[in-house]
Amino acid sequence: MSETNDSKKNVDRRHFLGMGMGLGSGLALGYVLNAGGWLYAEEFGPGPGAKSDEERDAPEVKCAVIGLGEQGRALLAALAIVPGATIHTVCDSYPGIHKRALDIAPKANAVLEYQKILDNKDIQAVWIATPSHKHKEITLAALQAGKHVYCEAPLANTIEDARVIAKAAQAADKQIFHAGLQERSNPQHHHVLQFFRTGAVGTIVQVRSQWHKRTSWRRTAPTNERQTALNWRLSQKTSGGLMAEIGIHAVDVNNWFNKTLPVAVSGFGGIMGWTDGRDVQDTVQCLFQYPDNLSMIYDATLVNSFDSAYELFQGTEAAVMLRDTRAWMFKETDATALGWEVYAYKEKLGDETGIALVADATKILSQGKQPGQNRDVDPKKDAIYCSCNAFLNSIRKGKKSGSGPLEGFQATVSALKANEAIQTGNKVVFQKEWFEI
Repeated sequence: MSETNDSKKNVDRRHFLGMGMGLGSGLALGYVLNAGGWLYAEEFGPGPGAKSDEERDAPEVKCAVIGLGEQGRALLAALAIVPGATIHTVCDSYPGIHKRALDIAPKANAVLEYQKILDNKDIQAVWIATPSHKHKEITLAALQAGKHVYCEAPLANTIEDARVIAKAAQAADKQIFHAGLQERSNPQHHHVLQFFRTGAVGTIVQVRSQWHKRTSWRRTAPTNERQTALNWRLSQKTSGGLMAEIGIHAVDVNNWFNKTLPVAVSGFGGIMGWTDGRDVQDTVQCLFQYPDNLSMIYDATLVNSFDSAYELFQGTEAAVMLRDTRAWMFKETDATALGWEVYAYKEKLGDETGIALVADATKILSQGKQPGQNRDVDPKKDAIYCSCNAFLNSIRKGKKSGSGPLEGFQATVSALKANEAIQTGNKVVFQKEWFEI
């Protein structure tokens, strides 16, 4: 767009906003036929985890968190600011960790036994953030007690336990079960998903995703027993490795965006940097194969942080990259031109120029700002916050979660079979019945 006529530019923007046309970098491409027969671009709203005006007076839900390790405390930090969430009780069998949790939720009660939470009729919803191999016992007991359940992903460290959890959750008709697949409640992912659904990316031909972070995963403790308990991720007996603890989210996003499930997976890995007695690989690569020759390449490492994490979808019309709270579309030179693009904010990423996909572009424009340049993102309202918020909204509305037992189970199967391929060095061909609850 020319910069020589600012007044003309502002008039054009107001004119298109008045028509409901797609303005700014956050406007999706849904071409809708109106009563007069015209096609126009319509902005899509944020996803189910986004805060709405009505949530300012959200009805109270009394909550409890079981498992107060790193993930449990992240959940507590999110719940501390989620509208309507009251942290009633926190629970961990190790008393030494209670203080750190109570620093986040000072008004909460602290207990050692999760059964005390399940016996308390005031508590409506429980978050299960224990090690994955301990999910089954607690989840089944919580559902039996009539609680709404948020279970971290993966559902379990074995497919058998995950299936038991999913079956019980499906059978609990009066309760909401929410698997901790955080991106399914992320407004940015929901916003980007609309570009896929309207065909702007074209046919997806391949997917690449990665997670790189230098961290040992090893925790120290005053006793050997406690140290073993803290380091459950480092043992094949209790852990699904990098694919189950980290990669599950990327694989789930691909399953979700492309409305499909993998047909095969090959994997490789090794202990490349942390030679400290663990038997879980610190670096892995996987190749997932999907129907219609679609493939996804995923890699993760605990040894090096270069290039961090992202998801990249490459289509016949464009590529879309999601990184942290940002997303961009990179159009092919011969792709169909879309009218809204002329108003979109563009950014250089390396040698490429991407259209920034900003979920709240119209709001930013109404403030007289440029969407790509003025994004006041609250770091506290991350994907975990959105996931917790979506769970509570499902409880209030009595509506099943979009991250329910089937989604949680199928993502768990995908990740655990990928870990199996890594451990054995063999290609795993998925059987359809594996994904059935």
